[in-house]
Amino acid sequence: MSQANRLTLADINRRTHPSIPRRVYYVLRRWPLIPILIIGTLISCALFAEYISPSLPNRQNLRDRTAAPFWYAECVGEEKPYLDYCSRGNRYILGADPLGRDILTRIIHGARVSLTLASISIAIGITVGTTLGLCAGYFGKYIDEVIMRLTDISTAIPYLLLALIIVVVFGQKYYVIIGVLALASWPEIVRLVRGQTLQLKTLDYVALAKVAGASNSRILYRHVLPGVMNTLVVATTLQVGGIILAESILGYLGAGVPPPTPAWGAMVADGRNYLSNSWWVTLFPGFAIFLTVLSFNFIGDWLRDRWDTRLRQIL
Repeated sequence: MSQANRLTLADINRRTHPSIPRRVYYVLRRWPLIPILIIGTLISCALFAEYISPSLPNRQNLRDRTAAPFWYAECVGEEKPYLDYCSRGNRYILGADPLGRDILTRIIHGARVSLTLASISIAIGITVGTTLGLCAGYFGKYIDEVIMRLTDISTAIPYLLLALIIVVVFGQKYYVIIGVLALASWPEIVRLVRGQTLQLKTLDYVALAKVAGASNSRILYRHVLPGVMNTLVVATTLQVGGIILAESILGYLGAGVPPPTPAWGAMVADGRNYLSNSWWVTLFPGFAIFLTVLSFNFIGDWLRDRWDTRLRQIL
């Protein structure tokens, strides 16, 4: 066998049986394993917060206020007399906040708050937005005009200003926060569902359902709605990160979940006056927000690439 043939066979064997690093690269490229791992960890923290957290979320120890993370070994007691790390040791994994509460514990319990608020508010927004989008796209005419003008008005109003006004008027209650977050999710859903419905209602199977005598509600929920489910799932995944970010912004502005309930945005706000000396009070809750939003966005982009037939041909 010639040298050229031997090289060709080696190339074929290498492509047929790739090395382990190459296999890992293919898997990471095909599946968003790291975002799935991060979201799985987040869900586990939300479900089992009481069992995996090292302390209670609202337990205070003023002697340990703004205590440093565990890897701080140097003594800074002379620089800041109220922070005598040498005498009491670094027994907090990620440090403590200005009230002496464990930051890691509050981040773990804050995952439950963020996921709960995001899930309920998105469920409300998806239900309202899908219903309005189906009606606007299917019936058209005056119904379409009214719904779309309401959507335009809702989009034109500054969201943060409206949210702050609602919270100030009705108070920092859970159902108020959920309603405020739901206001941010339904307009985009209406536009997406309406656009898909305008395309689906012209297809043959919808026309055959009309000829067969199916009612409008049956056509919408048995024939049109399944056609927009892929778009809904992708939009929902992309909006989870946005809703968590909106809840964090409201918490930072003091209009989020009422204290002392642990919330990531409020935790970031608690450390804004200690950034020069105790940066960990703000950094770690902010990093949790960053990872969560980024992971949901990655999964949403991956679902869109896999379910969009045009992008699937490119991939």
